[in-house]
Amino acid sequence: MKTELQSLAPDLTRAFPRSPRETLAGYVVAARALDKCRAVIAGTNGEYHFDCPLDQQFFEFAGINSSEFRAFVETGADDEAVASWIGEHSKLKDKAEVVQWNNRLRYTRPVDMPVELQVFLEDYIAEFLPRGRPVYVWFDVYDLEENRL
Repeated sequence: MKTELQSLAPDLTRAFPRSPRETLAGYVVAARALDKCRAVIAGTNGEYHFDCPLDQQFFEFAGINSSEFRAFVETGADDEAVASWIGEHSKLKDKAEVVQWNNRLRYTRPVDMPVELQVFLEDYIAEFLPRGRPVYVWFDVYDLEENRL
């Protein structure tokens, strides 16, 4: 593994990846996917998985192949280089479309999700989130569990 990548890879056994709300190259989820990708390559991912269903939403929307993304990340590219790479490889060039997608994900409420995800979240929230903390939108689940809210 490249030394640059080692220094950039978060240890997700001790810390959390970035919030799905944080953007990279203008996309929500992308920075989190990058953190998990680096950690998987470095072997410091703990319970986190790269190319999970959340990451796949970003890759599908942007039209980016997750294997190609990972191969670029393996070069030791920093956040700025990865953001440039995303910009070059994304099939979307219309900023308004990206902003609309970002906001749809940022403000997706559990009630707006498919019923099987609602059932999953019902049990997950009860088990893993602090009691009495309301979940208004899907991203709250991540940020509450990872102590950002």
